[in-house]
Amino acid sequence: MKHMLDYYLTTIKIAIQTQFQYRVMQYFYMIGMIAEPIIYLVVWSTIAEAQGGSVGGYTPGAFAAYYLVWTLVRNMNIVFTPYGWENRIRSGWFSMDLLRPIHPLHNDVAYFAGMKVVVIILWIPLGLFLSLFFKPELHPAWYQVIGFFFAIWGAYLIRTMLLSLLGMITFFTTRVGAIFELYFAFELVFSGRLVPMSLMPTWVQQVAGFLPFQWTFFFPIESLVAPMTLTHMLGGLGVQLLWIAIGWLAVMIMWRFSVRQFSAVGG
Repeated sequence: MKHMLDYYLTTIKIAIQTQFQYRVMQYFYMIGMIAEPIIYLVVWSTIAEAQGGSVGGYTPGAFAAYYLVWTLVRNMNIVFTPYGWENRIRSGWFSMDLLRPIHPLHNDVAYFAGMKVVVIILWIPLGLFLSLFFKPELHPAWYQVIGFFFAIWGAYLIRTMLLSLLGMITFFTTRVGAIFELYFAFELVFSGRLVPMSLMPTWVQQVAGFLPFQWTFFFPIESLVAPMTLTHMLGGLGVQLLWIAIGWLAVMIMWRFSVRQFSAVGG
């Protein structure tokens, strides 16, 4: 256990140092991602104003808070993608990963966790700057701030497990793009990324309750921007832990079957 902790801390430290060397590039990347939520924000704020000041309980200020926090949650949800797995396997780099006395997923989780530390630090001034223009209505309780911190890390781990599962499909097929696009379509509808889940049709909300997607976007955002009791907050964090455990178990099972299919190319 101590060796594993040392490995995580060392890898996280390396990632932090590396990402700070490219902090300007990181900022431009984060700024480039602002376009998507701003489009959503402008559209829904316009609709809210046209309908008397609110839509489904969301005022323009509430939408501003939702999509402002969205920008951080979205950056926290950037993990090692199926395309990365595809390239790792097709190029032969995976052969070298197998020589390490540690599961490759641990390296992915640790390194990207280090990147997230930098993302959070860089996002703070960006978030403050955006709040000057869009005037978000944001009045969280103290426990919501703490809960939000854990919720965004829970979202990161859930999405890591989901995309790792998709990535391992490349052990069985040479292309994973079509499957990833299908996943992305489901995520847009059932996660709260496109629009707050409470504004979606009832049947969508019911289906989303059985899927992990909303726990990577909607719950982390709502944990900070919407009124939420401590009990509700703890319950949501508990569901995140459940999905992390399910995801980890699924990854381990998939891993056993996937490695058997591996045949290195190049490298």
